[in-house]
Amino acid sequence: MAYVQNVAEQFGKAALYVDKILKGAKPADLPIEQPTKFELIINLKTAKALGITVPDKLLATADEVIE
Repeated sequence: MAYVQNVAEQFGKAALYVDKILKGAKPADLPIEQPTKFELIINLKTAKALGITVPDKLLATADEVIE
């Protein structure tokens, strides 16, 4: 299982930082932003190999399930 920030959002924020720097902003003056969207990813193949049963309720809330 992994609870990670949304990769697309991460790249979008990185692009905004690059844009601001290319327009003359000093990197030291740019604020540090916290991620706002997270994804729950569950790997059922690994869970089964380890003998772990993942509850259906948890699977239903997952953003991605690897089978």
